[in-house]
Amino acid sequence: RAMAGPPGLKPLVAVGQVTSTPDKELNFATCAGLVREAARRGACLVFLPEGFDYIGSDTAQTLSLAEGLDGDLMGRYAELARDCGVWLSLGGFHERGRDWPTTQRIYNCHALLDPAGRLVAAYRKTHLCDVELEGRVTMKESSFTNPGTEIVAPVSTPAGKLGLSICYDLRFPEISLALRRAGAEILTYPSAFTVPTGSAHWEVLLRARAIESQCYVVAAAQTGKNHERRTSYGHALVVDPWGAVVAQCREGPGLCYAEIDLDYLHRIRREIPVHGHRRPDLYGTVVATGLAPAP
Repeated sequence: RAMAGPPGLKPLVAVGQVTSTPDKELNFATCAGLVREAARRGACLVFLPEGFDYIGSDTAQTLSLAEGLDGDLMGRYAELARDCGVWLSLGGFHERGRDWPTTQRIYNCHALLDPAGRLVAAYRKTHLCDVELEGRVTMKESSFTNPGTEIVAPVSTPAGKLGLSICYDLRFPEISLALRRAGAEILTYPSAFTVPTGSAHWEVLLRARAIESQCYVVAAAQTGKNHERRTSYGHALVVDPWGAVVAQCREGPGLCYAEIDLDYLHRIRREIPVHGHRRPDLYGTVVATGLAPAP
């Protein structure tokens, strides 16, 4: 069971990298093993990537395997959180929402569980990945996924105030700025980037979000061949508020670890107070509906 360390120790987070397939049982066994390993190492918060539950080989399979947040799989993850005494960031669950009977579409849902196994936040991906790189990548997430309708307020965790996003949201700095304004200290982008987009944009976008928001950025990732038609980029990592990559996974499934130093974060914010230098009189203020500014 992961316990709070002696006074003065910084909270430790663990970031997962997996190769999800259409086999939900195999995926759960892999993810549970990583969570238990992270708990043994003393992590208080474990991050799993988008599609941690499964990655279907086609749209029909993707829809058929989806469950509700009150289903068996989330129940097993709640039990895992309780057993290990850790927070779980489950970064992209294929959710059958209440509107499933009428829409026959799912949500891409980032679920956050506390160490009691309670669902404390659920963010549904607001930017859906519809891209076509000629001859390389074609994705149309909107063909089977409902877009989320709200940004979720940052959640207080032992590592800091956590702002939830998912994968393609990384390309929209407005979300990170709104979460920062609402008090976020850690931004998380659980992802399943493709190889062409990942090799070009992954690290630079994550570092940019960290620098402009002066937050830690945590990005769990899919890696390797998920099925015969899909390969994911990997390179799960953690970026500090200065923009330095402080942890990164190697090839294949595994974990990387980082300490979250909030004293360092707040020193950076004092030394370069960009948040107070913004010019809303010139370009407005990014405000998310329902999110109050941090006190």
